[in-house]
Amino acid sequence: MFMIVVRRVAALSALAIACIAVGAGLARATEPDKLRIAVILSAGIESGWDGTLIQALERVKALKPHGLDISWKYTDPLWGDDAGDAMRLFAESGQYDIIWAHSTYSDQVKKLKDEFPDILFVVVGSGNEGLGGNQYWVYKRVNEPAYVLGTIAGKMTKSNKLGTVGTFPADDVNDEINAFFEGAKAVNPKIERSVAFIESWYDPAKAAEYTSAQIATGADLIFQLTGNFKPCEEAKILCFGNFQDQHSFSPSTVLSSTVALWDPDVNHIIDAWWAHKAEGKPYAGNTEKQWFSMKDGGSAISPFGELESKLPENVRNDVDALKAKIMAGAFQVPVDVSDPKTH
Repeated sequence: MFMIVVRRVAALSALAIACIAVGAGLARATEPDKLRIAVILSAGIESGWDGTLIQALERVKALKPHGLDISWKYTDPLWGDDAGDAMRLFAESGQYDIIWAHSTYSDQVKKLKDEFPDILFVVVGSGNEGLGGNQYWVYKRVNEPAYVLGTIAGKMTKSNKLGTVGTFPADDVNDEINAFFEGAKAVNPKIERSVAFIESWYDPAKAAEYTSAQIATGADLIFQLTGNFKPCEEAKILCFGNFQDQHSFSPSTVLSSTVALWDPDVNHIIDAWWAHKAEGKPYAGNTEKQWFSMKDGGSAISPFGELESKLPENVRNDVDALKAKIMAGAFQVPVDVSDPKTH
């Protein structure tokens, strides 16, 4: 009798272990292995704003976070009702897990997020409303690299006059322009600043006009946020690009650029989606602005390339020292979002 009981216990234990193993296998089977992202673009992949996001997606895809096979589809530039209609089509198709609306689209998302609670929606940058829940608000600041570039300009200017040409005055545009001039003034108190906005996301003619006007009044280094470097080439002066490495746009003039790196933002969103999908955690989208700093991998300055020889050794050394302090958290670039003025 004793042996029979032992055998029955052993059999039941083996059955329990087998059930646990099967259950674990079923649990693993429910974990997603694919992630599909729909991207609403605002300016097109040729722009620094949109192009750098697609580049980040490519880098993250190669790393296969959570073992996921990641793919995406992006639209032509869309705004307003057109953007909202595209989001609805993506959502109703049932083929997309994340809808990444890469600019100011919280008005459109507000009409959809509760209707599609399993989809994670993303909005990006200034002008959005933090809705929480399944809307996540990604923010990007490049004020730290802009400050570093400003210190270069402040040390290298001969006229003590610096210019910037921006798109629109906005929180996440003003911060980098103000940081550029703050960096310049920190190393050269004599700096005079000239600020212009073309009031457009893309207007090469107006960008050239405003840049030429600044050069005509004595600016000998330009922080160019609008991507037209022709006036700098004609005046044979150096300038700085914005949001992506723009050296290839004008190899003779673009000394360096601020660079937006969306990799930590993309990974943050993927982790939130994974926690919801694989672990059953509720979405908890942020209602306040959050961003990743230089030390967090959220931004950088681009290499100097063949123009590095134009930088005196002491300037290169100072730049390296400043970057090291920022990366270590020993120096914090202030965030100033007030409207920048000429003075």
